[in-house]
Amino acid sequence: MSRRSHLLIIDPQNDFCDLPAAGPEQTPALPVAGADADMQRLARLIDAAAPMLDAITVTLDSHHRLDIAHPGFWRLRDGGPVMPFTPITAADVRAGSFAPRDPDALPRTLAYLDELEARGRYTLMVWPVHCEIGSWGHNVHADVRAAYNRWELSRQQSVAKVLKGSNPWTEHYSAVQAEVPAPDDEGTQLNRALLEDLDRAELILIAGEASSHCVKATTEHIVEHLPGGRPERLVLLTDCMSPVGGFEAQAEGFLADMKARGVRLATSIEAAALLSNR
Repeated sequence: MSRRSHLLIIDPQNDFCDLPAAGPEQTPALPVAGADADMQRLARLIDAAAPMLDAITVTLDSHHRLDIAHPGFWRLRDGGPVMPFTPITAADVRAGSFAPRDPDALPRTLAYLDELEARGRYTLMVWPVHCEIGSWGHNVHADVRAAYNRWELSRQQSVAKVLKGSNPWTEHYSAVQAEVPAPDDEGTQLNRALLEDLDRAELILIAGEASSHCVKATTEHIVEHLPGGRPERLVLLTDCMSPVGGFEAQAEGFLADMKARGVRLATSIEAAALLSNR
């Protein structure tokens, strides 16, 4: 059964939103400037367009504290800690500048970095611990959750949830596939079920955080792997996403590249009008 519209919300989680800290357990770990306002606009769109939205899917970045992209995995040459926002290459590790804290992890770590760099999409970045499973930061932004809860009740239909990132041996920006899929972990491999679900829609709206990383990676993979093609079905909600600070150029390049491939760019207000006209 085909659907007219599908809203894909990528990682609308507290840790990515520039929310005011409400205490040590409620302080965003990786806040993206503008994300709170992005999520408020998205919530308004969900409420305004609820009757025209046939499906909603939410992806959730879902990490363990010990992860190849978290500080606790790494040490400096002298044994000191590695700070967040440190890029690490295979050459750095071979030179001894950085090493896994567990010496037995070195061969697998180097194999991962070699494969990651060969794919040419990203250099490993050590991020602050974020979206730890079970934490406040893993939870969905309250306004977005409240809006899609209202949609669920009005439609008598559940929002689909897609978790990504729980394998500590690979980065998993995209909801479609990890950066280096693990042969022994289906959860890191191509998410055909998600792609097939999206493919049923004639209009796929995409929002979330961050436009420089997880929105970018997910959308690129959708354009590459969507079974029925036709990237003109995709609409990026440009006022419902923002880049990680320092990665603005990557976000701008992503939007320009997607537009050149046929993906449409629209604000949430324009998207509401687009939905109303269908």
